[in-house]
Amino acid sequence: MKTRDLAYVALFAALTAVLGLLPAIPVSALPVPITAQTLGVMLAGAVLGAKRGFLALLLFLVLVAVGLPVLAGGRGGLSVFVGPSAGFLYSWPLGALVTGLLVELLWRRLNLVTALVATVVGGIGVVYAVGIPFISLYSDAPLSAAATGSLVFVPGDLVKAVIAAVLAVAVRRAYPVIERPRQEATRP
Repeated sequence: MKTRDLAYVALFAALTAVLGLLPAIPVSALPVPITAQTLGVMLAGAVLGAKRGFLALLLFLVLVAVGLPVLAGGRGGLSVFVGPSAGFLYSWPLGALVTGLLVELLWRRLNLVTALVATVVGGIGVVYAVGIPFISLYSDAPLSAAATGSLVFVPGDLVKAVIAAVLAVAVRRAYPVIERPRQEATRP
């Protein structure tokens, strides 16, 4: 991995931490707040690609684990990895990975619609698929109740997905961080 790649990884881990400075919004029906940090997940995957996006969020979780208060509400430490919101934390590197894989797959056709598909599938679909079962497990609620209760997150997450898609397309045009897929060798 090049120095530039390490700098991108660190930058997006820091961006996710900065998004944690925005106050968390408590949800009365669930023990998990609404935060802006999933925007960092979507942006890391959409702008950096699968590998670097995954590493950026993995680095972020390492910072959380060592006790830095970089989660929304100033939380950090090992205790956040056990509880109703733990699944969402575990899902962040995977969400960035899937978002990045989709962006790389759709690179030649990347536009606002395809970038939005990537951010919704990776940044919402994957995050919910991992996070919701943890809500159910730690709150002793049926999985269906946890899934229904999580619908409150959808409008805000869709707004974050649109923001991430718009920024990813703009960055791709102005300063493409993800390199173009190699062209097939031309035949004589």
